[in-house]
Amino acid sequence: MSNTRLHSEEKSHRVVVVMPSYNVAGVVKKAIDSLPPNVIHEIYVIDDGSHDGTAEVASAAGATVITHPKNRGYGGAQKSGYLAAIASDADAIVLVHGDNQYDPSYAPEFIRKILEEGCDIVAGTRMVLGDALKNNMPLWKYLPIRATTFIQNLMLGTSITDYHDGYRAYSGAFLKSVPLDQLSNRFDFDFDMMIQGVVYQAKIGEVPHPTRYSDENSQLPFDKAVACQITIFKSALKFLLHRMNIWKLDVYRRGE
Repeated sequence: MSNTRLHSEEKSHRVVVVMPSYNVAGVVKKAIDSLPPNVIHEIYVIDDGSHDGTAEVASAAGATVITHPKNRGYGGAQKSGYLAAIASDADAIVLVHGDNQYDPSYAPEFIRKILEEGCDIVAGTRMVLGDALKNNMPLWKYLPIRATTFIQNLMLGTSITDYHDGYRAYSGAFLKSVPLDQLSNRFDFDFDMMIQGVVYQAKIGEVPHPTRYSDENSQLPFDKAVACQITIFKSALKFLLHRMNIWKLDVYRRGE
């Protein structure tokens, strides 16, 4: 069922939302309904092996549902959505989580940076408005986010303020150039995409947005967060070894 939030005569660019979703039947409609009207052509909800009726709720809310019979992981869900967006010739693609952790009403600012400022990647950040701790981000998450973001910037030569924010947007041209099939299917997929941004010398923008921590939002538990960080630093190390011509990898060979 296609979403008809944007009339073709109102905008020449095609804008879509990719919404990874896993067992979020109780909140996915809220996330869909919170997207501003007359901005989005289509919403792709990727039901990643849910068993609580997420797909049915999302479809009834007007989304186009892509169903994974088995869970493929956070990165795997994004890949399916991005491939659908590429096939539809989307110009701007916004990643909005189905658990409503990131305020969907900020999507137009991400879109603007893609379409008007020419950004290839737009990363959300919770570290600019100063409300992270006030809005219940646990200290055990806040401090590691600040520390690891600093290290990741050093390793990649970037200046991102929040490497662990899951609110993202990409240009269609950038997504077409990325070897999605060679990237992670897990939570480190977002970091893999940022490495690709460095490889492709992409223009990267940021959008500050409020921090949202509530009972309805899915949160990565401590043990999985640690495991994810270890995997991220392994990816960063491989990229550094590639750039130093010590260990050449095809996934980073663009332009060589």
